[in-house]
Parts: sequence; C-alpha cells; structure tokens
Amino acid sequence: MTATRSRSARLHIVGAGGLGRETLDAAFACGHRPSGLVLVDDHVSLTELHGVPVRRPEESADGWYVVAVADPAVRRSLSERMLGRGLIPSVVVHPTATVAHDVSVAGGCIVLANTYVATGSHVAAHTQVQYNATVGHDSVLHDYVTVLPGANVAGRVVLHGDVTVGSNACVLPGLVIGAGTYIGAGAVVTGNLPARRVAKGVPARMHPPAGGKV
Repeated sequence: MTATRSRSARLHIVGAGGLGRETLDAAFACGHRPSGLVLVDDHVSLTELHGVPVRRPEESADGWYVVAVADPAVRRSLSERMLGRGLIPSVVVHPTATVAHDVSVAGGCIVLANTYVATGSHVAAHTQVQYNATVGHDSVLHDYVTVLPGANVAGRVVLHGDVTVGSNACVLPGLVIGAGTYIGAGAVVTGNLPARRVAKGVPARMHPPAGGKV
C-alpha cells in the first residue's frame, strides 16, 4: 500500500493537533521510532512531542508525509506545500485496522484504529478513515475524503472528492455523494446528495453551505 522508504528518510506527520497526535500514535503502533518521525505544524510552539521533533513546514525536506488535518481544503493546501518541498505521500494504517486484502489505499491516506474497510473498496489519495469507522464492500472514496470517528459508509457507496462524513453518521448502500458535501454528525443519508451541500438529521435533509454559496 505504500512505496519502500530509504533508511534515512523520515515520515513527516503534518499537523500536531489532536488528529496529528492520533496519527503519531498509529505510527508508533506500526513500529516507527521517534528518530524516524517528524511532526510539522505552523502554529505549535513545542520543539518536540513524545521524543518526536516538531518543525515548521518550510523546514521539511527529504522524506515522506501524511497530512493529519481533517478539513479537506486545508489538507489539500498542506499536501501541496509538502509536495513542493519534494516530500512523497505515504500511508499510515493502524495495525488494529482491518483492511481487506484487495482494497487499494493510495498515498497520503490515514486509517486509524479499529476501522474496517471491506473487500473491493478503493481509498484514493489523502483520504482519512478515522477510528471506529467502517466502509462497506465495493465503495469508492475519492481524493481528500474524510470519514470521521464512528461513521458507517455502507457497501457500493461513492464519496466524491472532499466529502466529509460526520461522526456516527450513516450512508446507506449504493448512494452517491457529490464533491465537497458535508454530512453532519449522526445523520442518516437515505438518498443521493449533490455537490457542496450540508446534510443533517434523520433522515438527512440538505442545506446550502455556510454563506448560502453552492
């Protein structure tokens, strides 16, 4: 699921907030040592965390990276900065995650503890499946999708780019969710959703995004 690293290259976890620390925990669980890791953040005053150095993005070079930020637009921007510095997207999959043998997981993805990604699914670049979330068989998660903790994406679902599925939300089988749509926490999605909407409630109902722009 990821290319082979050189012995000297470090894995850069971009984002030192809560999700960054969860991703760091996953990296430790995968066997990474502090000497092989770097946390990258614009706004943290720490110089190290759990023995891992904290650096600014402009100090990053020579290695691999994942962006541990939930917001898709911010994640995309930070990823472009890392690519511009010559870093290569990697993958972090917690060892307690169950990812079926035929699932493809692209570079930049983060799959956290106790997740399940079922057979035939495709997880595209820079997508996140956060802890205790599930993705059913033959689903397609396009670039920069975020599946937040405890969410359930059923089988044969298509989540287009930059979709966010909120904590404990449920997307029923075979549905297609348009790019940039945000599904609120606990929502139950029973029908296809167009791009750039907010869906909330049980069953989920559509709303325009903040500011009314579609």
